[in-house]
Amino acid sequence: MANRFVSTFILLPLSKLYGLGVGLRNLLFRVGILHQREFDVPVVVIGNIAAGGTGKTPHTEYIIQALRSRYRIGVISRGYKRKTKGFVLASQRSTPMDIGDEPYQMYHKFGNSIRLAVCEDRCAGIDELLKIDPQINLIVLDDAFQHRYVKPSVAIVLTEFNRPFYMDELLPLGRLREPKSAVGRADMIVVTKCPDKIRPIEYSLCRKELNLKPWQSLYFSRFNYGQLVPLYPDQAEIVPQLSMLSGRDAILAISGIANPKPLMAYLKSHKAPVKLVVYPDHHNFSRRDIDQIARRFDALDGERKIILTTEKDAVRLASNPYFPHRLKPFIFYLPISVEMDPNTSTEFTNDLVKLIREGQTIGGPSLKGT
Repeated sequence: MANRFVSTFILLPLSKLYGLGVGLRNLLFRVGILHQREFDVPVVVIGNIAAGGTGKTPHTEYIIQALRSRYRIGVISRGYKRKTKGFVLASQRSTPMDIGDEPYQMYHKFGNSIRLAVCEDRCAGIDELLKIDPQINLIVLDDAFQHRYVKPSVAIVLTEFNRPFYMDELLPLGRLREPKSAVGRADMIVVTKCPDKIRPIEYSLCRKELNLKPWQSLYFSRFNYGQLVPLYPDQAEIVPQLSMLSGRDAILAISGIANPKPLMAYLKSHKAPVKLVVYPDHHNFSRRDIDQIARRFDALDGERKIILTTEKDAVRLASNPYFPHRLKPFIFYLPISVEMDPNTSTEFTNDLVKLIREGQTIGGPSLKGT
C-alpha cells in the first residue's frame, strides 16, 4: 500500500513533468529550432528508450562483426564513467579509465580493424574521427538514440523481451528515458534477451503491442554464452567447463551490469550452486569490494570453487590493483555473443545494409515519428 501511494502521488507527477520536458525537446527538433546534422558518411545509431540493460554493447559488436568486411567502420561512444573529457581515440595504451569499460572491451575485441573513439558530443566526435581516418565510410554510434543532434541514416532501438518498453513508464516511475512514441523514429526494432524457445503467440502479441509503422522492421535476438575465459591467463592452471561442474562445486558470481537476471538464469541451468554478489552498473571496484569478494569466496563450501564475472566487469577487475594474487587462478569471465532468432531475424544484416545503401529510411524520413 505504501509503495502504491509513493507511485501514485509522488512518482507519477514527476514522471509527467519529465515527459513534458522530453516532449518539448523533441518538439524543438521537429520544428527546427534545435538542428540535426547530416554527414557525408552513413551513420547507424544503436540505442534504446529505457535506462540500461537492453544489451547495446553486444548488439553493437554484432553489427561491427557483420559489417566490418564491407565497410571501414568508425565507432563513437560516450565512454560512460571514464575519467577523461572530450574526444579520446582508443589505442593500445588506453585503459578503461580513459575510454570507459564497454569501449575498451570493443576495442580489444576488434583492434585496428575499426576506429573507435569516445566523445560526449557525437557531432564533434564524428568530425574528429573522419579527420583522423578519411577512409571511414560508416559511422556506428553506440547508445545515441537520444543524441538527436546527429541525423541517423539508420536508427536501431533495442527493447528487452521480459520488459519491453510498451510495458514500462517514464522515469522516475519506470525506466523510460523517452515516451513510447519515440520508437516511431526507429527503422529497426530488436527485441533482445529472448528465451531459446518463443511460442508463436508471443511473437504475435509483441508485434501487436509494438504497432509498427510501415517503414519499420522487427527482429528478435538472444544471448549465446561462450566457454569460460581466465581473467588472468598466466595464473590459471585449469579452465573449467560449467557443464562439468557438479552440485559439490560452487560458483561466486560477480555482477556489475544493469540486469544480471539472464546471467543468473543461465548459471542456474547448470548443477553447481551459485552465490551472486551484485554491484551497480559500470561499478568501479574498491579495495573494500575486493575484500568482500575474497571473504565470500573463502566462505563458499565446495570441492571446486570459482569466481565468475561478466565480460564487461572483467575489464575493470583485470586492471584492479587490489585483486589478490591468491585468487587469480580461480576467476573467469563468461563471454556473450548475439544470435538473431532464425525464425524471424535471418535478414537483419541484409536489411541493415540495404538501409545504409539507400541513405534514407524505408518510407522516407518525413514519415518518421518524433
